[in-house]
This record gives sequence, C-alpha cells and structure tokens, in this order.
Amino acid sequence: MQVDQATSGRPGSSDRVLLGTQLLFNLGFYAVVPFLALVLTEDFALGGAAVGLVLGIRTFSQQGMFLLGGMLADRFGARTLILSGCAVRCLGFLTLSASLWSTDPALSWFVVGTVLTGLGGAMFSPALNTLVAAAETRRTATPTPGRRVTLFAWLSVVGETGAAVGPLLGAALLGWGFATVAASGAALFAAIGLGLWLRLPAPQRPTRPPTHPAQLSTRGGGRPASLRDRGFVAFALIHAVDLFAYNQLYLALPTELRRVEAGPMVLGLLLAWVSILTVTLQIAVARRSSRLSTPAALRLAYLLSACGFLVLAGSAPWNPAPGWELVPAAIAVTLFTTSHLLALPTGLAAVTTFAGTRPTGSYFGLLATTGGITVLVGNLGVGALLDLAAAPQPAAAVPWLVLATLPILAATAIGTSWIWERPRAAAPDLRPTGTGTGLVVRAHATNTGPHRG
Repeated sequence: MQVDQATSGRPGSSDRVLLGTQLLFNLGFYAVVPFLALVLTEDFALGGAAVGLVLGIRTFSQQGMFLLGGMLADRFGARTLILSGCAVRCLGFLTLSASLWSTDPALSWFVVGTVLTGLGGAMFSPALNTLVAAAETRRTATPTPGRRVTLFAWLSVVGETGAAVGPLLGAALLGWGFATVAASGAALFAAIGLGLWLRLPAPQRPTRPPTHPAQLSTRGGGRPASLRDRGFVAFALIHAVDLFAYNQLYLALPTELRRVEAGPMVLGLLLAWVSILTVTLQIAVARRSSRLSTPAALRLAYLLSACGFLVLAGSAPWNPAPGWELVPAAIAVTLFTTSHLLALPTGLAAVTTFAGTRPTGSYFGLLATTGGITVLVGNLGVGALLDLAAAPQPAAAVPWLVLATLPILAATAIGTSWIWERPRAAAPDLRPTGTGTGLVVRAHATNTGPHRG
C-alpha cells in the first residue's frame, strides 16, 4: 500500500481500507454467529450440553488455530491468508445455510459449517493484524503534532461498531429464516474478498534471498519465532488475563443478574452499554494511555478489571437494596470495558516491539491462541464456582475474589524487567515482511524498551 503522508494522527486512506475490512468482518460475523445457539435448539432440538459442545468446537477452530494462521501468514503473506480466510468463511456460511435447505436439517453439515466459519477467522484475523502493524510502523515514522492514537485503537472502535450493528442486521433477516441469514453472510464475505483482492496489492518479490537470521521466523527446530521468544511467551501468558476477564461479561455477569433477579433484557442493555463505551471512549482512552509506558498501561488495565470483580465481591453476600439492584453490575461492566479499551490496543501494539524485524503473524497468532486457551480453561474452573454467587450468602463473594486475584497477579508480573529486554541492535530486514504490502517494516536501531502506545 502507498504510504500516507498525512501529518494528522487520524488514519490515512490506505489505513482506512484495513479499518473498513475489520468493520465488515465483524458485521458479517455478528450477523450470523449469535443465532447459532438458537438454531441448534429450535431446528435441531439439541440440549444445552450439546449446544455448548458445538459452540465450543467453533470457538476452538478459531481461537485455537490463530497461531497456525499467523504462521501461515508469515509463510505465504498476509494478503493470501486474508483472501483465503474470506473464501473459507464464505464456504462455512454457505454450509450452515445448506444444512437447513431440506425438510430434514443436517446436523453434520451444520457442525462442518461452524468449524469452517472458525477456521476462516483463524486465517484472516492474524493476517489483518500484521498489515495493521506494518501500517502503524509507517505512521510512527512520520512526525505528527500531539499524541497519536494507534491504529489498533481505531481497529477496536470499528470492530465494536460492526459487532453492535451485526446482530441487528441478522435479526432483521431472521424473519426469512436462518438459511437466508447465513447465505447473506456468505455473500458479504464473498464481496469482502473480491474488494480486498482488488485493493490489497500483491507482495513484491524480494530483491535478495532471505538468508539473514532475522528474516527466518521458524529457525531453531522449525518452531515459530514467537515460541522461541521467552519474553513474548511470558507476555502472552500474562496478557491472556485481559481476554479472560473481558469474557466474564458473558459467563459470570449473568450470575450476578440472577442474584438480583434481573432478566435477559437487562443483560442485553448492559452489553449495549459496552458497545457505547467502546465506540465513544476508545480513542480518548488510547490518547491518554500514550503518556504511559506499555507495562504501566497494562498494569492499570488489569487493576481496573480487578476492581470490577471486587465491586461484585463486596455486594454479592448481601440482599440487593431496592432501587439499587443493578448498580454493582453497571459499575463492574464499566470497569471491565474501560480495562479492555486500555489493554487491547496496548497489547497489540506491543507485539511489534517483540517481533522487531521478524514477521509478526506468529506473534499475533500466539497472543490470540493463548488468550483463547486461557478463556476455555479458566471458564471451566470459574464456572464450577459461580453457583455460589447466584444468591446472597456469605460464600457468594468467593468466585469474584478468585476472579479478582488473577488480574492482580498479572498486574504484578507485567512489570518484570526481563520480559521487556530486547536486543540493543536489530538487524535490518532485507525482504518484504510477507504482509502483502510489498513494504519493509524496520525496527528502531536501539529499541530497548517497551513500545509506547
């Protein structure tokens, strides 16, 4: 892509292509996927455990495969993986639709469709992040007045916008049946793929063979560079607490609402509040956090999550006060969301520091996969405790205290100095990064400290 010479901190024209891609990805995803449980229950008559299994398979096929998707992006280029991911997700949505075309719905085809849907995301999401990282590196090299908001912050805003509008679009189409919803999603991803095929330039051929060690992302026994970077592995394990805490909006928050006898409508309103906060506050939070180092910003984010859990721990043992029943939940949701607004772009931007001159695909992939596995394992453990918090009693605080402990530990560990120790001199990259832009991403020659947002 051409380098924008704008001197403002706003995204340039080529950057807006990437942001628009994220918007459409989320729009198509959330127009279809939120209705999978409804279809499994009503059209296939599955019980809760079976529905959970199918949805768990879909989640693993995406989150669990992010590392592989990132490695493939490093190997074949981000453009190739994004276009391939669009094709796979299009095929997945078509398969979901086809499973309902006959009078006897085919569950096996529906499951195949959910797996393909996840695999498509595992292919294009890490690849898109590598393009955003390359664009952010170019923007950082251009002096701008004031505090610059990272592209990852803008990515969060447009992504959340798509996540908020997508279910409304899907609900509007649901009157024609889920087969129509899924087929419409397939058509959207086909259009996205065609548009990106036209807008994303093919990568240039390297001018000399990629023989420099810094260029080989899988040197050392075939393992990707991200797995051989002990500092980054530690960072990914610590930062996984952000995704785990944020996912409690979907696992643990309903338990608090059950304690105060609030219905599903309240949950929907609180999740809408999350979207409002994200769209309105993300840029302001990112601009403020640019004054902090990466460890300091992440430490603050983790502690905000811990405060949200402690608010619920303090209220859980007591009968809710009339008229104030929803106050603890509203405060906690606001804290969780603000924490995520601070942690998400900061964590993604830090990846470029760890990767240096190496391709970033496997780094983004490992970060996402670690978070997904942590959510899966952590939810199993926390889920066993949540029944304690379903009604006011002395032990009702226990699940929330356990949840608060995890981000507190992460806040303590994130400042460990050896995690952020990078080589004092990074060798120049002699080839395109495989991002599909045909441009070289270079690190600062003396990049010894954490990336600043």
